[in-house]
Amino acid sequence: MSLTKKILTTSTIILTGVSLAACGKKSDAEESKNQTLNWSETTQLSTQDPSLATDTTSFQALLNTGDGLYRLDKNNKPKLSLAKSVKESKNGTVYDFDLRKDAKWSNGDPVTAKDFVYSYQRTVTPATKSQMAFYLYQIKNAEAINKGKKSPSTLGVTAPSKYHLRIQLTRPLSYFKNLLAWPLFFPQNKNAVKKYGKLYGTQAKYTVSSGPYTLTKWTGNNKAWTLIKNKNYWDAKNVKLNKINEQVSESTTTSYNLFQAGKADETGLTGEQVAANKNKAGYHARLSSAIRRLELNQNKIKAFKNLKIRQAFSYAISRQQLTNNVLKDGSIPAKGFVPSGMGTNPKTGAQFENDAYVKSGVSYDLAKAKKLLKEGYKETGVNSIKVNLLVSDDDTSKQTAEFLQSQLDRLPNVSVSVQSIPYTQLISRQTAGNYEITVKNWQAVVADPINFLDVFQKGSSYLNNGWNNDQFNKLLNESENVYGNDPVKRWSKLVQAEKILIKDQGTIPLVQTAHPQLLKNNVKNVSFNPTGVPYDFKNVYIAQ
Repeated sequence: MSLTKKILTTSTIILTGVSLAACGKKSDAEESKNQTLNWSETTQLSTQDPSLATDTTSFQALLNTGDGLYRLDKNNKPKLSLAKSVKESKNGTVYDFDLRKDAKWSNGDPVTAKDFVYSYQRTVTPATKSQMAFYLYQIKNAEAINKGKKSPSTLGVTAPSKYHLRIQLTRPLSYFKNLLAWPLFFPQNKNAVKKYGKLYGTQAKYTVSSGPYTLTKWTGNNKAWTLIKNKNYWDAKNVKLNKINEQVSESTTTSYNLFQAGKADETGLTGEQVAANKNKAGYHARLSSAIRRLELNQNKIKAFKNLKIRQAFSYAISRQQLTNNVLKDGSIPAKGFVPSGMGTNPKTGAQFENDAYVKSGVSYDLAKAKKLLKEGYKETGVNSIKVNLLVSDDDTSKQTAEFLQSQLDRLPNVSVSVQSIPYTQLISRQTAGNYEITVKNWQAVVADPINFLDVFQKGSSYLNNGWNNDQFNKLLNESENVYGNDPVKRWSKLVQAEKILIKDQGTIPLVQTAHPQLLKNNVKNVSFNPTGVPYDFKNVYIAQ
């Protein structure tokens, strides 16, 4: 991709989500002697290799077992962590970090500047096959390295001395500090990576930690693991939890029953459970900057190359019914692929999803859907469509799939079967493009429209549904590489790109997702980050 991925320079874009505090300040309650947190997850860990992680569950574990130059505070603002101080050049393209000398890995090795150099070089090295490497393209030579045009040694990340790290950017970046607080930008221990080889990050015993906790009891495919306080962590004195037991429950019925029985401190909620608990203490709505969408694979089903057929599938789906009658969990109908909270118009202050709204791309009209499908059949010579809908095996995904099946089966000669599989298998198949239609989720890392739109740019490692639009690609290239320093023009290009994506039905947005939660009142200092990794347990503690 020619475009410098996910990077911008304007200060008009919101950089972080709003932190939703779950409980009171630490001074409000005395600490319990038993500092054990029992937490529930809906999906398994897929990897603990920072260069290879792509899913929220894996990144959340990496956040809690790792540390970066910065770490987000309770308000989701980046604060220095492994770095004691930083000097920025006047033009904003060079960062010199002075690292703390008391930071150690869980194996006792010191955390040094070379660990950052190695981490970044490893991520952009083509042989690593990191799907997230494009996040580093704002660093000098990163894109050329990732495309095999330059040596990793030319990357603009150097270690002038043991505790001095220098990062050179291609241009100023308003939210660079936020990226540095994300696990993809954390250091990696070269000795551990070389020692474990291909096994690195595949099980707890093949990991090493620089953060508040270490990972234990994860075998690579099991549904329970434990985070243990890392005694070698430089700020261990401020880490109060001794242990975090995490249990995967694809069904919130299981985690909800555990919560009710006092065996879990937190649980996600289904729509029915929300109705019964939304007025109780400990309930939190948790609307995320994330979109759930239906993806039609043109590479597998040739009929999907026809615009009218894609539009017919979209028009056949009532997002309002999905959110109000099926999910009932606080999720809201999508207004486009880019959700709310992704920035405001630098001239008018309007939200991006309102400026870029294409009503026809997310509207429900069954009669119009049938008419378009009939026309699409005639244009393609196809007279029926039989597809398999691939989804995860958690409650919400299965509910969504059943609803989509019922909606789409009303279209003439359309037959949809549903296949639900474990989340880790789903990710593998989606990554390989091994699906006919599937439900995908995309979660923001930083609050900017490019964080969503470049998923569909030609050359994206995430684009495997066969859709391509030259004008869309041109607009994104201009937004980042021509007008990156012009907030108004950049905004206009991004708005135009979103409109093309939706009008051409390159994807079918469904809902902006919520993750409603019940949390015990004695679990303190929990904050939710709607834009990025949801939970950092560093400052969480259990009150009496």
